[in-house]
Amino acid sequence: MSVQIEVSIQDCFWDRFVLENPEPNSSPDQSMESSPLVIDCPINETEWENWFQIWLNHLHSDLPSASSYELSLRLTDNTEIETLNTQYRSQNKPTDVLAFASLEVDCPLPPEILSSQSLYLGDIVISVETAYNQAQEQGHSLKTELGWLATHGLLHLLGWDHPDDESLTEMLNQQRVLLEIIGLVNSLR
Repeated sequence: MSVQIEVSIQDCFWDRFVLENPEPNSSPDQSMESSPLVIDCPINETEWENWFQIWLNHLHSDLPSASSYELSLRLTDNTEIETLNTQYRSQNKPTDVLAFASLEVDCPLPPEILSSQSLYLGDIVISVETAYNQAQEQGHSLKTELGWLATHGLLHLLGWDHPDDESLTEMLNQQRVLLEIIGLVNSLR
């Protein structure tokens, strides 16, 4: 089954992302003052769209029936994601990824609407700043970390959750599968 998908991208395709206050380098020869860190964009718009197309085709059994699907991806910094995390999750701290699933709203649509219009799955917000730091800590690329976080957000949009260890393990395993099918093997998690 081939799924039609439209990916709406908001403010996330940058040539360079500047972190104004990166975490200080732990190297003793570096001063405690940190200068802005410039991160080159590892993923272009076409690649993001291809990834989501592949992932949704793989996850088609988790999708409600519709003629096509749409989602929003926003790549941002820790300041913005902390604001969202505080506002929507009452957690006053930055996080790596947030997912706002539109399918959680109990508003059934008639089959004729689903077959003729795109179904909006929701929004994924990723902090590039946190993703960069986590990639450094995990010893893999920013591209891999962004893919990892995007798969996590996508699964949440489709109703996956991890309230216990068993469901978390299942979700993490599915994320690994999704990374493998696009050629990003991540054995570090």
